[in-house]
Amino acid sequence: MTDAHWEEIADLAKRLEEQEDFSGILRVTRGADVVYESCHGLANRADGIPVRRRTRFATASLSKMFTAVGVLDAVGRGEVGLDDSVVDVLPARKRPSTLRPDVRVHHLLEHTSGIADYAEEDEELPGYQPDYGAIWTDLPSYSVRDYVALLPLFGDLPPLRPPGEEYHYSNAGYVLLGILLAEVSGLPFGRAVESRVFGPAGMRSSGYLAMDEVHSDVATGYLPPAAPGDPWRTNIYSVPAVGGGDGGALVTAEDVERFLRAVNSGGVWRGVTRELVLTPRVSQEGRWSGGYGVEIRDDGVFGKDGGDPGTSAISRYQPATDTTIVLLANVEWDVVPGIVELANSLIDAGLSA
Repeated sequence: MTDAHWEEIADLAKRLEEQEDFSGILRVTRGADVVYESCHGLANRADGIPVRRRTRFATASLSKMFTAVGVLDAVGRGEVGLDDSVVDVLPARKRPSTLRPDVRVHHLLEHTSGIADYAEEDEELPGYQPDYGAIWTDLPSYSVRDYVALLPLFGDLPPLRPPGEEYHYSNAGYVLLGILLAEVSGLPFGRAVESRVFGPAGMRSSGYLAMDEVHSDVATGYLPPAAPGDPWRTNIYSVPAVGGGDGGALVTAEDVERFLRAVNSGGVWRGVTRELVLTPRVSQEGRWSGGYGVEIRDDGVFGKDGGDPGTSAISRYQPATDTTIVLLANVEWDVVPGIVELANSLIDAGLSA
């Protein structure tokens, strides 16, 4: 990959910043070398604070990787087993009333539990939710700090199918994994991940920070103006007040790199091996399969993406070349359509360099 190719990516990112209000960070590394890095736009539009290398971004479903490793670490500690029935681990008040006794922990990890989702992404299924932000009309987002609060959204819904039959991406499944990790560890979910997952991986800048807490170097998530000429809006009413099992950690690009390399190397967390996380367990679309919390391409490249109101995130790791690719943004995919082209260009350049 020539310097000219990276210049093309820089030009595209700059154009999106100027024409589509893109704001975020792009970073590609190979081993100890930073191959490409650029910061764009504002982390805080009200005060004109720019995005910097140390800026922490919300990551939406990219955080499912962290939840999965936290649960696998708990397995390594002997606190829970992959084949344990979830109804035997969680008390009735912390699980759906319709949860089948044959749903195992590993079903939740690999998205084959068959449970109904609280934010169904398949428009062919009952409960399809085209607007994630609309969920918080009846359940105020500021009240969601322990994700047990989400159970009323899906806890009484009948299962879609028996466990183990079919892959179906499930946010609710990872909500339950977050509740389960808190239950077996005896720690609040965020603290369990910060101490057991982030700490050993050297992710010193990352955490589950509440939106109403004052922290430095945190990018505000932005929604577009409601009408032409109106101001930009924050996503404070469009996502839960603090992240949980299905997403919402705030991280730096460098900490995402540290996590990806820790997964690939293994030996960082209790009993969590590379093979345990990265063994393909369910087929997805095209060249992709699902492992535990990650998505794996047929050539060994793995990672996880995320998107919420005010959030876009991608991550990739290529084991053969020790290459990491990270894009974090505080605007969402649909608001800045060019992010998709930018992300694909960054991935292609990073994996072929």
